[in-house]
Amino acid sequence: MLNNFRGRERLRFAVTAAALLVGIAAPAHAQIYSWRDTNGNLVLSDRRPAQSGVEARTFAVPQAQKVRATRYAATERSRAYDDLILEHSRTHGVRADLVRAVMQVESAFNPFARSPKGALGLMQLMPATIRQFGVLNPFNPAENIRAGVAYLRELLDRYRNNEVLALAAYNAGPGAVDNHGNNVPPYRETRNYVAHVNQLAGRPITVERRSGSIYKVTEYIDGRAVVRYTDKRPTIGGFEILGGR
Repeated sequence: MLNNFRGRERLRFAVTAAALLVGIAAPAHAQIYSWRDTNGNLVLSDRRPAQSGVEARTFAVPQAQKVRATRYAATERSRAYDDLILEHSRTHGVRADLVRAVMQVESAFNPFARSPKGALGLMQLMPATIRQFGVLNPFNPAENIRAGVAYLRELLDRYRNNEVLALAAYNAGPGAVDNHGNNVPPYRETRNYVAHVNQLAGRPITVERRSGSIYKVTEYIDGRAVVRYTDKRPTIGGFEILGGR
């Protein structure tokens, strides 16, 4: 009897030890499911989509039992920044609805948002944009919106008020747009971004088809380089052809 009891105890100990080793070898992890709803909005959840026929991508999160996904930001959250949005939209001649849509997609109206690529604040300013527009604190809504709208205006000027190209450049950078012949780059993220902002902005955006080339002209004023863009070939000075059709 004693030997049988000891045998059972040894077996119980071995099973328990094996279970512990399995737990160590396979740390707990959570799953994130990503898909787009019927309105084209990106959805992140720790559960599979309830609707049938929805294709979801799955991402494992090692060493985490639970995940928190950001919630869709209601338009009411933008009201805290409406005065700043209207002020700078009027100053730079940019649609307030466009600015608000960019802000919602970029940060969901979170003034302390950070991206893995280094973009900061409400309009997700990149370090180069922060320096260009003299932003001292990118998490200050007034400074962030001022610089973000000014940069958006610069892109609209660059692409002759073509909102599609300006938004593509805001997301992927002007170089990506220029390198693809002044077209939206064939990046899924950028195309989804343009479509999402377009939807939220509340007005269809049409792509302006144009012929000819765009010229980048660099002038030096008081020792400082000033860049401008034109569709007319400069008659004097140096310039760079960015492309065209």
